[in-house]
Amino acid sequence: MSALGTSGNPYDAIVVGAGHNGLACAAYLAKEGRKVLVLERRHLVGGAAVSESLYPGFTYSVCSYVVSLLRPWIIRDLELVKHGLKIVPLECSYTPQPDDAGLCRWPDPDKTREEIRRLSPRDADTYPEFGRAVSRLSRFVKPFIDSPAPDPLSLKPKDLWQLMGMGRAFRELGDDLTALQFKLTTMGGVDFLREWFESDQLIAPMSCSGIIGTFLGVNSPGTAYVLLHHYMGEIDGSSRAWGFPVGGTGAISEAIASSARSHGAEIRCNAAVEKILVKGGKTYGVALQSGDELHSKTVISGCEPRLTFNTFVGAEHLPDEFVTQVSRYKARGSSGKVNIALDRWVDFKHRPGDGMHVRGDIAIAPSTDYLERAYDDAKYGDFSKKPYINLVFPSLLDRNMAPPGKHVMSCFVQYAPYDIKEGPSHWPEKREAFGDAVVDTLADYMPGLKDAILHRQVLTPWDLEQDFGLTEGNIFHGELGLEQLLFQRPVAGWARYKTPVKNLWLCGSGAHPGGGVMGAPGGLAAKEMLKQRAV
Repeated sequence: MSALGTSGNPYDAIVVGAGHNGLACAAYLAKEGRKVLVLERRHLVGGAAVSESLYPGFTYSVCSYVVSLLRPWIIRDLELVKHGLKIVPLECSYTPQPDDAGLCRWPDPDKTREEIRRLSPRDADTYPEFGRAVSRLSRFVKPFIDSPAPDPLSLKPKDLWQLMGMGRAFRELGDDLTALQFKLTTMGGVDFLREWFESDQLIAPMSCSGIIGTFLGVNSPGTAYVLLHHYMGEIDGSSRAWGFPVGGTGAISEAIASSARSHGAEIRCNAAVEKILVKGGKTYGVALQSGDELHSKTVISGCEPRLTFNTFVGAEHLPDEFVTQVSRYKARGSSGKVNIALDRWVDFKHRPGDGMHVRGDIAIAPSTDYLERAYDDAKYGDFSKKPYINLVFPSLLDRNMAPPGKHVMSCFVQYAPYDIKEGPSHWPEKREAFGDAVVDTLADYMPGLKDAILHRQVLTPWDLEQDFGLTEGNIFHGELGLEQLLFQRPVAGWARYKTPVKNLWLCGSGAHPGGGVMGAPGGLAAKEMLKQRAV
């Protein structure tokens, strides 16, 4: 065993995991002159925001596949555009139907209203009003995701000032929006949307944002807030915008890594951490699976909280109450991913062509009953036979993702419960059947699909855990339920990136403000550490 410690090659901080949050944290620290080392167990940076060529000529955004929550201040501070980041807006949202052309929401609001008017004249008139109301609520919530979590028990002046500011902003919403905010935090997504709209064909795809990353159905209480969480997308100042990074989501991670390196951060791949070293309640570095030890003043984990505390730290170094709270932290992965290489374009049955309608995101969500039946399968320990699928065609947005004339399909799939009735370890036996269910479902809308497939990659929640360190396959490092947000993420009393182990911090999606390719947990953790002179 060799050790690089404070007497040899000291580091101010070691970041465990080169996911986009870990890289963002490292970049901010390195920018302020700290000596930072990032350790990644895989052969490339990115964690779940990664692009890989797994079939000759084709590039997959393997796990995460779109971006909207990436914070504008991180793009500016880290000069990500200079480091190669380019995001193409996803301007359409298309929901095909088995027996007709379905519904497309276009970048042109008048054209969208005309589409909706076919379903319901009232909904067409209400749709812009709904957008304005939720946009205002999103602006109210955005400061929460751009600053450390409030501490309702603190008497420190800065914390009291933060709480007072929140109270003022809440009052300024007015009675109507305040009532709407309460509904968002308590209602199911479908019930909330039905207070605005009457067409199920419109409500169904809109409700899907409320179930992403949660083991809940579209009717489950609390999913309305998750809907709002995904409504806060912003690209180049355009609210509610979603986009696709040129080169796939790995391009985001590569840009942040490039920024970190430009400020002196060191990044090592194929360097799996075995343990976070703790002595006397204080961390002093990490032990690698290779047997080496690396010492530092501070250790920052970009990994999921249960992986961090149960595996890397160990319960023996943590207070009993904290261990109990961590054991109650809900991951409950419920989604999978299927990436497909196509040897030609495949038309949607009732709206053919590769026009604007397929250059955004496409939701297989024909009705709210369809979505609830998909959840029923998961509740009883099986993957959905007819799942909700959100897909994009990266090759229409970036021609370098596939050879000329060929295409890539990126399919996010729900539901695929981690805890299947046979037990999670049996997922490898069911992996291909899960992939078949996805392809069979898509073929109902795209009849020529099966004959056009050259290659597919199927990722189950078990694969996401084994290959990417996502406990139970949860894409957000823990569910976005209200009991796991703000000052309770991941554990009440420890929501500001500190942990009970001195000099050990969190910077991943299991910390405030949560999941999505946003970078905020990493950036905010670094700012908090620098403010407290902890590194």
